[in-house]
Amino acid sequence: MLETFRNAWRVEELRKKILYTLMMLLIYRLGGIIPTPFIDTEVIASAISSMSLLGMIDFINGQNFSNFTIFAMGIQPYITSSIIMQLLTIAIPALERMQKEGEEGRKKIAQITRYVTVALGFIMAVGIILSFGKSAFIGGNPTWFEYLVVFLTLAGGTAFSMWIGERITENGIGNGISLLIFVGIIASFPGEIYAGITSITVNPMNAWFIPVVIVGLLILVVGIVFVDEGQRRIPVQYAKRVVGRKMYGGQATHIPIKVNSSGVMPLIFAISFIQTPSILAAFWPASKFSLWYNRWFSPSSWLYMLVFAVLIVAFTYFYSMITFNPQEMSKNLQQNGGFIPGIRPGKPTGDYLAKISNRITLFGALYLAVIATIPSAILALTGSRAPFTATGILIVVSVALETTRALEAQMMMRHYKGFMK
Repeated sequence: MLETFRNAWRVEELRKKILYTLMMLLIYRLGGIIPTPFIDTEVIASAISSMSLLGMIDFINGQNFSNFTIFAMGIQPYITSSIIMQLLTIAIPALERMQKEGEEGRKKIAQITRYVTVALGFIMAVGIILSFGKSAFIGGNPTWFEYLVVFLTLAGGTAFSMWIGERITENGIGNGISLLIFVGIIASFPGEIYAGITSITVNPMNAWFIPVVIVGLLILVVGIVFVDEGQRRIPVQYAKRVVGRKMYGGQATHIPIKVNSSGVMPLIFAISFIQTPSILAAFWPASKFSLWYNRWFSPSSWLYMLVFAVLIVAFTYFYSMITFNPQEMSKNLQQNGGFIPGIRPGKPTGDYLAKISNRITLFGALYLAVIATIPSAILALTGSRAPFTATGILIVVSVALETTRALEAQMMMRHYKGFMK
């Protein structure tokens, strides 16, 4: 990985993209130290420490939420709006037609997604601030103007975070939204390390836990890399054809289907989806629904783990469905004279690809579900919180590998041979 970045740095165009990406990430982190006006951050931090579901938002946002900076909402509303738009694209014919219009249609859907993001950011800000009550404000007696300023500030921070992520995707290296989450999680690691060292200082008997954590962390990273790089290669043979005096085709190749082709997106989608009811319940903190949800959907409850795992599996299949079309791939193979040995071209090839894809997707979905529920299972069985969440490690490692592959792909496009050595 370091060799890839070193070789990419020697290419002027890639060097500019890397610097642009780092500059935008720096701006995002600098925005994380600007506090939201009129808010008492100590009250917010103490409230978040007692609400574990909001603690997950804080972890992903790099403690912007507990510090209640202008980026407190982060890109959570954008992720939620993306889920909503992808579901509506299937359900609403007008959006489906828009998606099939090509680049122009996708731009229109992206624009609608931006509007939905800002609206959701405003709604989430209203719900969270009202759930904290007047005590969240400095002085404890806010005016309607102070409420409005806070709501608009948080919605504006969400819009700016979304803009940074889109600019990185367009002009930088890798997926901008994933990189913002990556930076937020990395920023949370020092606090986790400090908490672990403090616990050992207070109780030296916990020192045995250090080698266990290190070994478990290494096993987790190796396992994530192994699965992330794994793929099923389906052999493809192209028939020979003569055009004029030249012969084309006849070569053998393969279709690579990754074990975890959806990456960490189903995990991020599931986190956003399962947190949405808790934010809505914050509007009515004393209601029966709010009390029931906070009781049964704490991260240590088995119901929470079951629903979380089911959501991850569902979003993995959903993401695979919109990114991999077996029938379209079968059609392209047939048009180009390709076929899978032992499988008839056309619909049988599409059915075969769909069967292979479903099996691999099932393994990838179960893998993500197990990784994501490990911390909750440890908390439920032992009563102690894991120092590093497997979800955070999974996102960090997967985004790092994804960014490295994006660099290598851009270097390949420029026929740069340095990273091949």
